[in-house]
Amino acid sequence: MNVLEGEREERRRIQFEGRPEWTRVEGEELVLMDGRRVLESQAHYLPPCDPTKILCIHLNYESRRIEFRASNLVTPTYFQKPVTAVNSHRGMLNRPADCQYLNYEGEVAVIIGAPMKNVAPEDTWKYIAGFAAGNDVGAQDFRDTDAGGMTRVKGMDGFCPLGPGIVRGVDVRQSTLRTYLNGEMVQEGAIGEMTFGIDYQLADLSRHITLMPGDILMSGTPANSRPMQPGDVVEVEVTGIGRLTNTVQDIPKPAHDVGHHPTDTDSVRRVALGGDWWAEQDALKQQGS
Repeated sequence: MNVLEGEREERRRIQFEGRPEWTRVEGEELVLMDGRRVLESQAHYLPPCDPTKILCIHLNYESRRIEFRASNLVTPTYFQKPVTAVNSHRGMLNRPADCQYLNYEGEVAVIIGAPMKNVAPEDTWKYIAGFAAGNDVGAQDFRDTDAGGMTRVKGMDGFCPLGPGIVRGVDVRQSTLRTYLNGEMVQEGAIGEMTFGIDYQLADLSRHITLMPGDILMSGTPANSRPMQPGDVVEVEVTGIGRLTNTVQDIPKPAHDVGHHPTDTDSVRRVALGGDWWAEQDALKQQGS
């Protein structure tokens, strides 16, 4: 049975009595596999998978392409996050004290359930363990040095929260993605509006890369990614799948003065501020004409 079929099923992983435990949701409680229960509000969540790799698409929503005034998309391009970027529901998002452009990007996270190589698009759903809400967090301050590679922009520790759990039995193609910042909706996009569907992305990547159980595909974000501030609460909701919550906090900047430092340039602001930056540039041009 593929991941889209059957009744909705959700599994969440928590830390309980010093060890990881898988649970199912029952009302306001999480039920462990041995029958014990814990209040959901008191649960300490863990990431719902242990990936060997995290693969992410760059542009994949028409709204975001329009926002950046990019050319029509012909083929997808990808980047990787280190596995140390994985974070969980209610985990903290750490903004280094020398950075100011820590952006949210609400996405559907796809978790692989079986070894996958050279699979046709229509067969990809058989290899998926489930879906989760995800946030492709990025410190755009490093955009000038990392460019398309995203190693530091998107790869810092904890910059890939997902959860609360893994869900199957939901046709995610009919879902809608919404991101909320301090309770206000800041992103919205139907999954069906993706330029390259989840099946296409997995088939494309698995032509040459073996995807393993636990691996994650971050499938793209709609328009209106913007910076977050310390104390902000960011939530990513995928209808039928779940709602992921994280809180931003400042941490000290790196202790050693080595390597490329965060920058605040037009190229950084163009990505961090998106349509707001373009609107500002248009206004400046009108003033100068």
